Amino acid sequence: MYRAGSFVASHVEPTRADQHQPNGVDLTLDAVFEQREPGRIGRDGKEVGARQEREPETVGGDTTASGDRDVDAGTYYLEEGSYVVRYGETISIPEGHVGFVYPRSSLMRNSCMLNTAVWDAGYEGRGEGLLQVHHDVELVEGARIAQLVLAEAEHDGEYDGDYQGENLSP
Repeated sequence: MYRAGSFVASHVEPTRADQHQPNGVDLTLDAVFEQREPGRIGRDGKEVGARQEREPETVGGDTTASGDRDVDAGTYYLEEGSYVVRYGETISIPEGHVGFVYPRSSLMRNSCMLNTAVWDAGYEGRGEGLLQVHHDVELVEGARIAQLVLAEAEHDGEYDGDYQGENLSP
C-alpha cells in the first residue's frame, strides 16, 4: 500500500508546503551534472565515471506573487541529451517501506524524462536521477522535478550500500 503524502513528508527534509502532495512529496532540482568519462559496472564492483557540474546562469527568474522578478534564480539551459540531476532534499526511507521516484508531469510535457532506481529501506541521502532531455529546456534551481512516493514493503535487512549517505555534507 502506498502511504499518504503527509507520511512521506515526515521522511524528507527540508520541504515547503507546495511540495506536499496527496500521495508523495515533490523533490527539487539542486544541481545538474554532465558525464565526462565512462563508468564501469562489473561483477565485483562499479565505478561512476567522472562528471562535471553545470553552472546555472543568473537570469530574470520566476515572477513572485507580488509580480516582481526573482533575479537571483539560477537557470540551467539544457540542450537535448542526458544529464544527472541531484535532488535538493535529504530522503530517509523508513523501515518497512520502499521508495519510488517519478518525474513530475511538467517534465514530460516539456519532452523530458527522469529515470530512477528503487530506493531501499534504510537509505538516507540526497539522491540523483538521470534526466533525459528530448527538446531543449530551461530548469530553474529549486524547481519541482520529481515526486517521491513510499510503499509499505517487507524486506530482508536495510540498505547499507555504497550510496548510503550520498551527497550529505561531512
